[in-house]
Amino acid sequence: MALDQLHEQERLKQERGEMTFFEHLSELRGHILRSAFAIMVVGIVAFIYSDFIFKTVIFGPREATFPTYRILCDLSHHLGWGEAMCFTPPKFTVITRQLGEVLMQSLYVSFWLGVIGAFPYIFWEIWRFIRPGLHDTEQKVVKGVVAICSFLFITGVLFGYFVIAPFSISFLAGYTFEGLEVSPTLDSYVTYMTMFTLPTGLIFEMPIVAYFMARIGILGADFLRTFRRHAIVVILIIAAIITPPDVVSQTLVAIPLYVLYEISIIVVRRVQINREKSLALEERKSRELIRHPDED
Repeated sequence: MALDQLHEQERLKQERGEMTFFEHLSELRGHILRSAFAIMVVGIVAFIYSDFIFKTVIFGPREATFPTYRILCDLSHHLGWGEAMCFTPPKFTVITRQLGEVLMQSLYVSFWLGVIGAFPYIFWEIWRFIRPGLHDTEQKVVKGVVAICSFLFITGVLFGYFVIAPFSISFLAGYTFEGLEVSPTLDSYVTYMTMFTLPTGLIFEMPIVAYFMARIGILGADFLRTFRRHAIVVILIIAAIITPPDVVSQTLVAIPLYVLYEISIIVVRRVQINREKSLALEERKSRELIRHPDED
């Protein structure tokens, strides 16, 4: 009898256009497989061009011709500051100590480049899975979320690559003692480059997270303003965790984090204002219906 009832419930769900639990799992598996395939495709392309990627992209911030160094130096001369903002990283050699380290790091870099390159598609697949469960009004509210999230993530990765990486590499490579020669391993160098970019891309999603938390009603602008000082401490801790142990890179991460926090306050406040307007409109309509119940 229980089995008959289960089949009857599933039949009713199908008639209403609803999906069963196993159908949801099957659809989720499809989204995951397509996302994994996209990562694999981009990763394979990156692996094929590993020589170019390592020479131009990965090792770029250690070269004096890197765009960040040239832009800062040109800006310094334009402002009349002379060579005040002109700096280049010290010369150092990246070495390998283990057999197969080059291959493993090529695969490692290719995978993460696959994730970065396929991120817009991955998020689009996530959105396709979540969207059917939202009401029409909710879908309109979050219209363009895929483009916004992708833009923020890529912006964060680029900020880490063009701002955090060159400053941190110059500082870390130049911080040494007499008689010591800085020769980091390939594994160490690639790990640091990953830490400079990927976490920053995820952190730049803060305004989106704040927006959805405000929409749910568990986060308010007054709360964020009240705990602003506490947030600064948390931001400094996060910056210390996701960056190497040096003040320069921690500061370079903490500053945009705080800016994003202030942007999140503005976003949350706008959500609250729109919600208050909607509630006021609904309340006014309810009062009009009570006063004129017979009107169509």
